[in-house]
Amino acid sequence: MSNSARLKSQIRVRIPPFFRQHFLWLLPGCLFCFWRLLAQQDVPEAQKNPFAGSSSASEAGRKIYDGACQGCHGAEARGSDRAPALAGGALKHGIADGEIFQNIRAGIRGTAMPNFAQFRTDEIWQVVSYIRSLTGPSSAVETAAGDIEAGRAVFESKGKCLACHEVNGNGTPVGPDLSAAGSLSAEQLQATILNPNQPAAAGRAGNPGGRRGGRGGRRSGTQSGVVALTTLDGVEHRGIRRNEDAFSIQMVDLSGKLRVFEKSQIRQMRVESKSLMPDDYGSRLTAADIRNLVAYLKTLRGSDPSKASGPMQPGEVPYERIRNAAAEPQNWLTYWGDYSGRHYSPLGQIDPGNVAQLQAQWAVQMPGDGMVQSVPIVVDGVLYTTGPPGEVFALDARTGRQIWKYQRTQKVVNPYESNRVNRGVAILGNLIYFGTLDAALVALDARSGALVWETQVADTMEGYSITSAPLALKGKIITGVAGGEYGIRGFIDAYDPYTGKRLWRTYTIPAPGEFGSDTWEGDSWKHGSAGTWLTGTYDPELNTLYWPIGNPGPDANGDVRRGDNLFSCSIVALDPETGRRKWHYQFTPNDTHDWDATEDVILVDRLYAGRVRQLLLQADRNGVFYVLDRSDGSFLSAAPFVRADWVSGWDKAGRPITTPNWRATPDGSTVFPAGGGGSNFQAPSYSPQTGWVYFAYHDGAGRYSAGLAPYEAGRQFWGRGSGGGPPPPTATDEQGVQAFDPETGKTKWKFPLTQNSLSAGVLATAGGLVFAGSREGNLIALDAANGKALWHFGAGAEIASSPMSYAVDGRQYIAISSAGVLYSFALPRGSDAR
Repeated sequence: MSNSARLKSQIRVRIPPFFRQHFLWLLPGCLFCFWRLLAQQDVPEAQKNPFAGSSSASEAGRKIYDGACQGCHGAEARGSDRAPALAGGALKHGIADGEIFQNIRAGIRGTAMPNFAQFRTDEIWQVVSYIRSLTGPSSAVETAAGDIEAGRAVFESKGKCLACHEVNGNGTPVGPDLSAAGSLSAEQLQATILNPNQPAAAGRAGNPGGRRGGRGGRRSGTQSGVVALTTLDGVEHRGIRRNEDAFSIQMVDLSGKLRVFEKSQIRQMRVESKSLMPDDYGSRLTAADIRNLVAYLKTLRGSDPSKASGPMQPGEVPYERIRNAAAEPQNWLTYWGDYSGRHYSPLGQIDPGNVAQLQAQWAVQMPGDGMVQSVPIVVDGVLYTTGPPGEVFALDARTGRQIWKYQRTQKVVNPYESNRVNRGVAILGNLIYFGTLDAALVALDARSGALVWETQVADTMEGYSITSAPLALKGKIITGVAGGEYGIRGFIDAYDPYTGKRLWRTYTIPAPGEFGSDTWEGDSWKHGSAGTWLTGTYDPELNTLYWPIGNPGPDANGDVRRGDNLFSCSIVALDPETGRRKWHYQFTPNDTHDWDATEDVILVDRLYAGRVRQLLLQADRNGVFYVLDRSDGSFLSAAPFVRADWVSGWDKAGRPITTPNWRATPDGSTVFPAGGGGSNFQAPSYSPQTGWVYFAYHDGAGRYSAGLAPYEAGRQFWGRGSGGGPPPPTATDEQGVQAFDPETGKTKWKFPLTQNSLSAGVLATAGGLVFAGSREGNLIALDAANGKALWHFGAGAEIASSPMSYAVDGRQYIAISSAGVLYSFALPRGSDAR
């Protein structure tokens, strides 16, 4: 029977009378269940191989593979200089059958892997079956005779294998990661140990799987190999070549440190055919040593994050480096630059006298869906950033040359998903951390891009996602969640940096009986939103974590959630060890305007009102600039920086005194500022030179209307009415960049722009400049003292990110993204750096 005939016979079923009678009543529920089923199954992981376990399908797949794939991936998928190995679980872009299928059919963006859409569906599944057969059922359970613990001792001590290899993040990333070496046969392992220069052995063990489960880490450029070069100063460097173009070469030296050389500085270079792996183990080790070593390697079946506890390696970033970021002005170690959230660069090479000479040095294309909003971090000449959602890059910060790229397929897609962006990464130790649109937290090896662990934080089908960079503290990775328009219950999480195990969770909406629960009427707290989607800040001296909280839900209808709705539109100060609340301050009680408080929280120690105080500063979306004492949350001052007619003043405790008709109504009310706020999440910048805060602003009104607010999991939960819509613009509406004095509560200067942006931010530097991105597509350099425009660069597309600065070899750079391109700027070499 053909497949089509079988299908027809299966669908000729008798419909019971009850279902015929109640068909229309049941249809909506059936359609909802069908939608949920599709939402869960229409993803790569949900696709199952119909030929799984079939030896005939595997043989058919082998013939297809030999004709179409062997030229790049090598015989028996052992890999070659053109493409990686696929045997033994070395599947870096997805390990599920459905992911392999999708990668064959659609290709892998950003790599040399083309699509094979010309193959029939069953042919692709046959190739998947063949690739699966290369692992083999016997390989999955094979053990080797020998003393495993004695073999571990040989590996770590006598054989000195950790001097070149990594296992579970311990060791040195010169040779292949051996965390999944056990996927190879005992025969292959022994052959490689005894004769690493034999082509067959090298082909089999050249990449024994990396960290099983990884989907990234693919390097670009020239084939890896041993290279020795001598620079003009006569120093010789030897290591593994990772990447090369006509002007530069990247190599990992014998200590595991990545080095980048410009070819103009190289006197001589040679490529060596001999492996770095010692070829005398046959004489240095006894037969028992080798037998035990193989037995130990066979136990390595993939990365075990709980065992990643080795000593710090060169280039790693412990907590102490981040805490003392001021001592490394050339680096940019967090999303905000440091823990304080000042988003300020202490580099001053570029100044008003030479900024007109600024030139683009490199540009990296990051095509994909969604606008690139990431702010990169830079560590010792390596730039880490996200591009389109699911993609992470490590780049040479001098040239933009790719070191590695990680690409993750979104496992579940909410059909009502919005805000397809990712704003950056965090670093701690030798790991890079980022969040995903399907609400997972991911850790990568900073040296290779290999996946270390992935933890599911929340369910994206309920509206959760992660769009901003995590914050790395001592022994913890802190992340918030987006979803404030979906009726989620917001929270802040802390995770173990090495295992991904959750350490604590603090909800931003109190449950009944908890402090603040009386600020929610009835059960409205269950879907009260209060997202935590922007990266917070941290004070090491006070050991206090500060996190901004988003709008309540439903956004526009405050009548269905009467009360102040804590802790929405607030700042919460937390104990990072436990997540317990120390204090809070609420900017906009019972907000109905979508005025999230998810704006940067700036921590400054300075003279204020005649005494030095520990301040917290924020230009809030509600159009008001706030000054708090961050040691206890006490209110010091509030001053509108745009028109804010919703408030007439504040009482002594800092509670706003609201004006009549300030809330959204069914017929609609016009209130200043507009829905996007007086400012938004884009980076502001605090300059210790001027004592001013610089930020983008929008001075205009919004039309706010409240309506019915039915809740449906995973769908937006606005509660808007029909009386909304934008108010007619007035001649006095304006937007731009302003300098604001927290001491006086006054604007010092403004620079006007023609278009308002919610995401293009600013950067102040020690050179007396303020760099500003604009929706118009311009990167602009302003004089920090007076706002005068000194230079601009037309990127040709919208800028939806914030600038940052770093230095390599004493040369200062300014980096920013425009649409899908990351740019870096610097002064010409040899110019007057003052």
